[in-house]
Formats: sequence, C-alpha cells, structure tokens
Amino acid sequence: MRKLAIVGYGKMGRLIEQLAPQYGFEAALKLDEFNNAGGEGLTVENFAGIDAAIEFSIPAAVAANVEGMAKLGVNVVVGTTGWLADIERVKRAVEAGGTGLVWSPNFSIGVNVFFKLVAEAARLIEKEPEYGAWAWEIHHSAKKDAPSGTLLKLVEEMKKAGYGRNIDVSSNRAGAIPGTHEIGFDSAADTITLRHTARSREGFARGALKAAQWVVGKKGFHEFAEIEF
Repeated sequence: MRKLAIVGYGKMGRLIEQLAPQYGFEAALKLDEFNNAGGEGLTVENFAGIDAAIEFSIPAAVAANVEGMAKLGVNVVVGTTGWLADIERVKRAVEAGGTGLVWSPNFSIGVNVFFKLVAEAARLIEKEPEYGAWAWEIHHSAKKDAPSGTLLKLVEEMKKAGYGRNIDVSSNRAGAIPGTHEIGFDSAADTITLRHTARSREGFARGALKAAQWVVGKKGFHEFAEIEF
C-alpha cells in the first residue's frame, strides 16, 4: 500500500483513515494541533516514505502546512475551505517545491457534477431576461466560513457560463447539517430549482482519497474538477 499522511486529524481525518485502505493507502502519519503546533510535525523524519498527504485542518493553517510539505517534496490534497485569500502563497510554495497539489471547495463527486449542471442552466437562462437568480446554502453550526467555498464556486461557474445579471447569495448555519446547496431561477411564470444535498461527510472523504490517488507523481496546482469521474 502507498503511505498517506493526514494533516488535520478531526472528524474528516478519522473518516479518511477509515476509508484509506479501499483506495490503496495506509494512514502512516496523522498530525493534529497536538503534534503539529507551529508546523513542528512537518519534518523529514515524519514524512519519510509518504506518497501523498491530505490536508483537512483549519483555514489559517493551510498555507503554512502546504509550504512545509512542499519543502519536503510531498504532494498534497487540500480539503480545508476558507483559505483562498492565501491562494497565491500556496501556488508559489507548490512551484518552488516542484510538487503537486489538488484543491477543491468541495470534494464530493456529486457536487462536482452539480457544478457542471448549474453552469449549463445558467448559460441557458442568461438568454431569458425575465429570470432572476439566487444561490443559497446551509451547513452545520460549526462550519467556519460563510458563504461556503462551494457556493462561491457555484456562483463563479454561473458567471463564467455567461450569466451576467445579479445573483442573490445567502447562507445559514444550524445544527448538524452536512451541507445543502441550492441554485434557483425565478420569473413571473415559473421557478427552476437545482439542489444538492449531502447526507454525510463520506462523499467528501472519498473524493479527497480519489484526488490523493491521482496526485501521486503529478506536479503543479490543480483543481479536483480536472480529474475525470
């Protein structure tokens, strides 16, 4: 089996460890706030023989974690959200290290199909000026960023597809909801609603592990959408 490092060993990290053997990985290294404070766990000794890493920590730690792993020559999948203010710093680290990185606002395969469906709907509706649009999401109360990275990506895909009118964006945080994203188009005559609902974190973990399989041996800064599924 290939050896996997899990950087950020919370609920997602534990689920990735559980599912890793199904993707040909052994979770050989697990780092969290107790053994990686200030990046102290990002050492040559810890990462010896590691084939890839999956980063699911906190937004403020992403850039430093990627920098540390890039210096060690380790390819990484970033599943943490809310760090895109540091994206240029992360890109520089990957380029300087000659490593590979895959990121996504959402590693659910279903959500990545949803991106494409929403983009096509936006392209078609743009031609019908009587329709307005909204984008809404709800997540569990512990989620740090709002709007979610996934919702922002959906809005970006709508705009890239040619939808130039206003898109009303809103978010809610409550309870233990894994994540629901909704895109809607409304006119005086009717309403079109597109919705993706996650039932658990398992889809995110499986997508991240699929990305880890793909990134082994790769170089450069990549989005999950580049992977065929």
